[in-house]
Amino acid sequence: MAATAVALVLLAALLHAVWNLILARSSDTVAAMCVAMLAGSVVVLPFAVLRWRVEAAALPWVAVSSALELAYFVLLARAYSRADLSLVYPVARGLAPVFVLVGSVVVFGRSAGMVSGIGVVTVAIGVMLVRGIRSPAAWADVLLAVTIATLIAGYTLADQQGVAHADPVAYLVLVIGIPGLVLAGWFVTRAGGVARLRRAVGVGPVVGGGAVAVAYGFILAALAQAPAPAVAALRETSIVMATVLAAVVLHERVERARWLGCVVVVAGIALVVSG
Repeated sequence: MAATAVALVLLAALLHAVWNLILARSSDTVAAMCVAMLAGSVVVLPFAVLRWRVEAAALPWVAVSSALELAYFVLLARAYSRADLSLVYPVARGLAPVFVLVGSVVVFGRSAGMVSGIGVVTVAIGVMLVRGIRSPAAWADVLLAVTIATLIAGYTLADQQGVAHADPVAYLVLVIGIPGLVLAGWFVTRAGGVARLRRAVGVGPVVGGGAVAVAYGFILAALAQAPAPAVAALRETSIVMATVLAAVVLHERVERARWLGCVVVVAGIALVVSG
């Protein structure tokens, strides 16, 4: 894997982890998420216009992905309003590639080797370690993170089909911009919703939305230089980065088991994508 591709993927992983940190620190996570989605769309829009190509065959996948993205954005915001970044992020991002593998096998009939199977088990062990020894109430937070992982896998599989019929940048604007506008419309129709959006507008959400868009661009650039499995595996180092940020910036109490779990999850993902 070329050094340039490695650098691009690591930067993308860091930007994604930083964005999740910004969201987790927000006082109104749902409003901050809405602002970030719209900001990210605005950042990408000029490039999308220059490269615009969206075939009719892409539209059903845009609709499916947009619906799943909307649910994902809302639930992720809710999760950070009630649970630790060091719990939600590793579980959601760690299980997503596993669910993508399962979906690819079940829905699209693709085969999976023994190494991928070992990777699935490894990720499951890592997730259990991430949960750590906590009160039974924490299982509700784990279930929420698992639901988020399912949504990530769902829109990933939809996007894999959609981008075959559209320019990736144009496609990105649609699947982020549409749910962003829907969520903004929901705020507008609610009492005090506009005020919540105004309060959420700030450097954090705007920069966060731009960071996600730039991170996606870095991943696209890396995919032009390196195999997709290697890029996917390296990108999940964001799990460890997010855990470090949670401990250092948010001062979350990250137990040894959770640190170990993050590393095990990343190792499991590497097996999944390489198998």
